[in-house]
Amino acid sequence: MSTARIHSLLDANSFVEIGGGVTARNTDFNLADTETPSDGVRTGYGVVDGKLVYVYSQDVSVLNGTVGEMHAKKITSLYDLAMKTGAPIVGLLDCGGIRLQEATDALNAFGEIYRRQVMASGVIPQITGIFGVCGGGLAIFPALTDFTFMVQDAGKLFVNAPNTLDENRVSVCDTADAKFQSEETGLVDGVGTEEEVLEQIRRLLVLLPSNNEDELPCDLDNADDLNRTCPGLAESAGDSVRVLSQIADNHDFMEIKPSYGKDVVTGFIRLNGNTVGCVANRSVMYDEEGEKTEDFGNVLSARGAKKAAKMVKFCDAFQIPVLTLTNVAGFKASKCSEKYMAKAVGDLTYAFADATVPKVNVIIGKAYGSAYVAMNSKAIGADMVFAWSIAEVGMMEASMAAKIMYPEADADTWKIKTVEYQALQSNVLSAAKRGYVDAVIEPQDTRKHVIGALEMLYTKREGRPDKKHGTV
Repeated sequence: MSTARIHSLLDANSFVEIGGGVTARNTDFNLADTETPSDGVRTGYGVVDGKLVYVYSQDVSVLNGTVGEMHAKKITSLYDLAMKTGAPIVGLLDCGGIRLQEATDALNAFGEIYRRQVMASGVIPQITGIFGVCGGGLAIFPALTDFTFMVQDAGKLFVNAPNTLDENRVSVCDTADAKFQSEETGLVDGVGTEEEVLEQIRRLLVLLPSNNEDELPCDLDNADDLNRTCPGLAESAGDSVRVLSQIADNHDFMEIKPSYGKDVVTGFIRLNGNTVGCVANRSVMYDEEGEKTEDFGNVLSARGAKKAAKMVKFCDAFQIPVLTLTNVAGFKASKCSEKYMAKAVGDLTYAFADATVPKVNVIIGKAYGSAYVAMNSKAIGADMVFAWSIAEVGMMEASMAAKIMYPEADADTWKIKTVEYQALQSNVLSAAKRGYVDAVIEPQDTRKHVIGALEMLYTKREGRPDKKHGTV
């Protein structure tokens, strides 16, 4: 099964195995009498759409796929090769955890893999696929990689098994299943059948550069007109998945973490053949039939901010330009969200302000208050800010501002002051006059304006103060 997964992931007949003859070397507990072909993990390299990729796949048929000394050494050696050659690494996990017969050797083995993952972070893309059990210390593997995809039914991801948690049972809440890990923890970026997971990994690899110094992959066969207009785009402003799909080359948008923090949309598109990372607010969600399924309001949640920050940091590490679609009027107000809101928005603000890649923002609806500032505004470093002609930019809703400024006024006065405030402070032209918006555009022309801006920013270079790293 482990080799079959590798062959399904890579281009046909491209897999070259490394270390196929390695077996366990520990002899405690009669381990020497047990056959351990490849010590339970197949490692090697191949190509995906012609791009070099390293891959390891655990074999659950060998000692239940457990991680021991030589098992880990094969993975760390693969990481060393990937780092030397500047190529992505994909781990296909299906494992019973740590190998108890090898005790401290196995513990050290886990640590060696962790260290390689940390060293590779921001240098080469790391992707994890979970096809079976991924529990205990092994659960740290996906947490240290960039993207994780999980099989819907067979995949199990946990640090502590569901039945070991106080007042919990699998029948009450399966904290290890794909639904919980994708919707509640946000650790899983995509869910599907085994075939769908492998296809998602392939699709992502094609979009990403091989390393942090590599040129962005470009679809040279792209035939989509860079000046193509998108009629009716304004009608899709509430659901930014639709907006991104319409402006993308060939309407192709790969969403990341679709089940987590749904008020924010993240993912990748191509514009004029080039990969672009996307972060967008979303106020409503529609199904395939066009029926509204969820309403989030124009607010930013802590989960949405956390999700967006991770995407921006990844894009910045790998020189992928960032496009944001802003449509937000404030922060989500709930006791649960308040626990994490300030930290999450701080992380998002930090990510945008710290990123040196080209950053383009399009205000497609409301842009109010601190939530707007955090969403890649000009103030925190956006290189180009466009706004649709129907957009609103300001401190807050005009009607609310009028009531705060004139608390003793009557209804007629509030109406007058609302119109006045709207014209002076919330009008998009007012923001443009002050330089906070670089150009006011019509919605249907979004694609060509964004492509033009990114072409202009292609050679962008921007320094930062000399320091080891930030502390946020």
